[in-house]
Amino acid sequence: MSIVTLFVDSSVEKVSSERRFEKSLTISQLKFKLEPITGIPHATQKIELYQGSHLQGTFDDEEKMLGAYPVEDYMRLHVIDTNPHRVKNQYTDVSLVEKFELTNDEYEKRTDTVRAFKERNKLGRFSAEAAAKEDAIEAAHENAANQIKIGDRCEVLGDDITAQRRGTVEFVGETKFQPGLWVGIRYDEPVGKNNGSVQGEKYFECPPKYGGFVRPTKVNVGDFPEEDIALTDDELEEM
Repeated sequence: MSIVTLFVDSSVEKVSSERRFEKSLTISQLKFKLEPITGIPHATQKIELYQGSHLQGTFDDEEKMLGAYPVEDYMRLHVIDTNPHRVKNQYTDVSLVEKFELTNDEYEKRTDTVRAFKERNKLGRFSAEAAAKEDAIEAAHENAANQIKIGDRCEVLGDDITAQRRGTVEFVGETKFQPGLWVGIRYDEPVGKNNGSVQGEKYFECPPKYGGFVRPTKVNVGDFPEEDIALTDDELEEM
């Protein structure tokens, strides 16, 4: 049995597939095999054989076998739909498909989701280990927040020592933009992300780009006088 490996693409759908065919197939049988690959009905298929970008011929006799044509491994079958009314990409263009969407609240109420399965079986972020880790993180933030008060001079710690920022504490507490405790900083330089407001909620006053919110464990309070600093971008956990 002689087998040939060919690439298949289509003039209608954006498909490209590598397939193996028996050379003993008739062209009529080949068209039936190409129909589920290309989405083109066998009755309206026109098949062209290419070597690279060079046309080698057209499969114009349905009674002939595939092996009767000069097919070699890794040539390309380009399948054309002769139906002039065919809509292109109707099966592969996702913009034509009405999407099913859920809000976060709707998703959380469902019992047939991956999230619900993990929650029921205490897997992933719902596991006891994950919960214990999260509790330890929040306990560390709470302990750090207890050492910080409004008016404290501080240094905000980044992942890189060159990315430290100095400023004054203007807010300590919970926010509406994210759960947990946050510290609002008025920076000495315009290196922040806001003016003391996040998502329309005002937490403290400062000029634009002078305000930022960080988690308490990122804040080191102490005698940090204002100074000129040259900062690089950092990876602070910041709003």
